[in-house]
Amino acid sequence: MKKFIIGLFVIGLTSPVFAQVPKVEKLSEVVVTAVNYKYLNATDSKEVAIPVKMLERKAAAYNVQDADFYSDDYDFYTVSFFIPEGKIVAAYNPEGQIIRTIERFENIKLPSAVRDAVAERFPKWTIVKDAYRVTYNQKTGANKSYKLKLKNGDKTMRVKIDDTGEFL
Repeated sequence: MKKFIIGLFVIGLTSPVFAQVPKVEKLSEVVVTAVNYKYLNATDSKEVAIPVKMLERKAAAYNVQDADFYSDDYDFYTVSFFIPEGKIVAAYNPEGQIIRTIERFENIKLPSAVRDAVAERFPKWTIVKDAYRVTYNQKTGANKSYKLKLKNGDKTMRVKIDDTGEFL
């Protein structure tokens, strides 16, 4: 009985060794292309908030050719993307490239350049509300700006600033 159990144990250890013989198969070539890399490069910044970056990547990865409403008859397709923090309205051409976008996000984390510029120019004011707006055009690139509502006691003020900290 002891030899029988040892024999089963040895067979149990050696059988997986023979099962690990790799099968070599030749796979077809896969080409990966980034259709909307210009959009992502134009809208990308180092300190952009995570919800903004997430929704911009969703818009860039969206394939309009797989949509139910796709037809070769139209010059462009308008698609909206929503999250609680904001929205993107993107226009795609029939090849799936983003032609233009309008983006608006509210109460997101501000970049340090914007925070520092506001703190330097308005030292005793606090930021109560903010709105981040991006307009992208395939020919002209991206225009990014922040609208801020500042408060100091019972006084309020609205300022507009770009993503580099320049007041507009």
